[in-house]
Amino acid sequence: MIDFNSEVSAFVHIYLLLILGYAVFIMSSYLILAYLSAKELRSYLKRNSFVDYEVLLSSEYAPALSLIAPAYNEGLTIKENVRSLLSLNYNNYQVILVNDGSKDNSMEILIESYELEPVNFRYNGQIPTKLIRKVYASKNAAFKKLIVVDKENGGKADALNVGLNIASNPYVVCIDVDCILDKDSLLKLSKPFLEGNGKRVIATGGVVRIANQCVIRDGRLVEVNIPDNMLPRIQVLEYLRAFLLGRMAWGHLDGLLLISGAFGAFDKEIALLAGGYDTKTVGEDMELVVRMRRYMLENKMPYTVSYIPDPLCWTEAPETRSIFVKQRSRWMRGTIETLLLHKKMFLNPKYKLLGMISVPYWTFFEFLAPFIEFAGIIITVAFVVLGILNWHYFILMLLFVYTFAVMFSVLALYTEERTYHKYRKRTDFAKMLMAAFIEPIYFHPITVYAALKGYYEKARGKKTWGEMTRKGFAKK
Repeated sequence: MIDFNSEVSAFVHIYLLLILGYAVFIMSSYLILAYLSAKELRSYLKRNSFVDYEVLLSSEYAPALSLIAPAYNEGLTIKENVRSLLSLNYNNYQVILVNDGSKDNSMEILIESYELEPVNFRYNGQIPTKLIRKVYASKNAAFKKLIVVDKENGGKADALNVGLNIASNPYVVCIDVDCILDKDSLLKLSKPFLEGNGKRVIATGGVVRIANQCVIRDGRLVEVNIPDNMLPRIQVLEYLRAFLLGRMAWGHLDGLLLISGAFGAFDKEIALLAGGYDTKTVGEDMELVVRMRRYMLENKMPYTVSYIPDPLCWTEAPETRSIFVKQRSRWMRGTIETLLLHKKMFLNPKYKLLGMISVPYWTFFEFLAPFIEFAGIIITVAFVVLGILNWHYFILMLLFVYTFAVMFSVLALYTEERTYHKYRKRTDFAKMLMAAFIEPIYFHPITVYAALKGYYEKARGKKTWGEMTRKGFAKK
């Protein structure tokens, strides 16, 4: 005769072991990536410690770049952001600002601030886009690098495709217009294109940092501060983990699937051959990188995707939960769309490391993790209601997971302190340490909720980005 109580007890025990096993598997992968990141970061800093980037300014081999900056309702920051782009420490580049049918006063600010007038401009229409209304250039020679395109609204991907069509240089740098760049960003970002080591560099990306509460003057970041608001402060910590302890490792393995849409450089020819940005996805940055890599692999062309650990780009993070949830639910929808579009790559040896490791990793740990976590919460609540949960085991497991989360954040802080040390005030470390202890119980549940909302929105067929309200940067 079957002992029902013992069967239930065994089921609960197996469930808790499975949850613990999944958690240990994720933690182990994080530690492996952190080790590889630290190794590659140390090597990068050693290789570049004596590099004189100024030599690139006068070099005839310095790549010619076209910066593409899509803008939609960015009136609060657009004047200062364009000024930042025009004052970068690089010689051979142009700035293409694409106004994607803004409903605010963005165009009026641009026309007045940069003395713009309509011009006849011939361009390649290889990628179909929404209608271009006018192309502007400045009457002032000081702004000769600037081209402004006013077009019908078609979304960020469509605006970037307009930039690809108009760009006259062989490499394009796609950037969010609300970002502030380090003055040497282009010098550092262009260097990998000269160091392919026999492989064609089709894309390269850099580290993105949070600019909330930092001081911006004349388009330059002049003072780095930790946000007082807890939500953007935790995002500072999250970005440190993602870029210093995650993407650095994927770059080392040459398995990077994502270059942040906030700041990345691409080989224009390959981007065009791959079809440009997909206007049917909200994760256009990730999808383009995957499609370019897939194009190179399917055509048996040796290539690589590079990654720069220097903090080159500073962006404004959401400060309210509603805007944050919109952003992260959109990121999840973009992840789902990319993985579905390229499902052929999943565990396919034809695509080498991408197919066997990168795509499965994103599937199990980026796409499925929030769903698994939510399902675990529902089952645990059911066990509590039924009175069959082993509380001693469960609490020990929670403490284990919480301790690991805090320690991994501390590791990211330590890595930042030992490398770039951008947060120099004595109180900064204390603020970030406080955020590390609060994040697992405050920030993480919000990200899980946002991911679940992304699942729901994708199932409902939502295609739009949603409004991303910005406060603008602090100034002195």
